Amino acid sequence: MAARSAAATASRDWIVRHAPDDRFERIEAYFGGRGYGLHRHDTYAIGCTLAGVQSFHYRRGLRHSLPGGVLVLHPDEAHDGQAGTEAGFHYRMAYVQPALIQRILGGRPLPFVRDGISSDARLRAACAALLGDTDAMADPLREDDAIYDLTQALCAAAGQVPARPRPDYAACERARQYIHDARGQA
Repeated sequence: MAARSAAATASRDWIVRHAPDDRFERIEAYFGGRGYGLHRHDTYAIGCTLAGVQSFHYRRGLRHSLPGGVLVLHPDEAHDGQAGTEAGFHYRMAYVQPALIQRILGGRPLPFVRDGISSDARLRAACAALLGDTDAMADPLREDDAIYDLTQALCAAAGQVPARPRPDYAACERARQYIHDARGQA
């Protein structure tokens, strides 16, 4: 994403939307005052404050995210957004379909970060990978890896014990047979 300097654009608000796909949408924005009123999403809203203080009402409290802070707003949870200081705030956000996360979890409950803000280093790294280079995310395999890493980091930040993955022996056998058959036909 092309980053803009919050100081250089402090006089007016802006938002850049990146072309959404069927799995998630990404934005980058700067707001000098009130960003948006109370609303909800049917997705996870996961992002990172880049500059300033990002303040928002969430789950009966006023939260403040500082630069480097990771926001995790859960589907159907009401929230708003405004600058916590006169300097405004600059952030990036991804709107991720809960079904993507649920698929990775294999039926386990969706992770819940209660306060909407996390300082978990693993979650920060996963957000950076998901919200960083737009061109790299054009690669579906990188996108899949970013969503997988985000899911694991969300679980860790929420205090969920990761389930030990169970190998799918039937799928492995089908893959082995396919490879064997393909080599025999070459």
